[in-house]
Amino acid sequence: MKKLMTILAAGVLIAACSDSKERYIDLSTGKPVEVVKDEKTGFMVNKETNEVLYIYVDTKKKDTIYGKTGKVINGHVILTADKEYVYDEDEKLKSGENAGAEYKDGDYKVEVEKDGDTKIKNGDKKIKTDGETGEKKVKND
Repeated sequence: MKKLMTILAAGVLIAACSDSKERYIDLSTGKPVEVVKDEKTGFMVNKETNEVLYIYVDTKKKDTIYGKTGKVINGHVILTADKEYVYDEDEKLKSGENAGAEYKDGDYKVEVEKDGDTKIKNGDKKIKTDGETGEKKVKND
């Protein structure tokens, strides 16, 4: 039921914005944003604020996109009781359900370790985030 509500809400949002000049909508704020890829992290960010976009909508392609990976997540967005949109796979990571899991897409790979550390490999770039402190290390081969 939550997924159906999310799909309907996203559809209304897309329909309302389809006549707009803005192509992308930040689902957290409901406002149009210009999306660019952060060269250091590989994450999609709001060009104006340089903040990582959690989930955004491409009104032209009618897709919902996870900002950390750029993955199309249509049908995987849940509206919580707090009226926040979350990526269902992300909730599994928070609960520890997917600890030790990997996501691969070509040269792009994300690995979540059991201790909460996250490793991202994007071509020659490697990013490791400490699960406890949030400290990031970036390495280019």
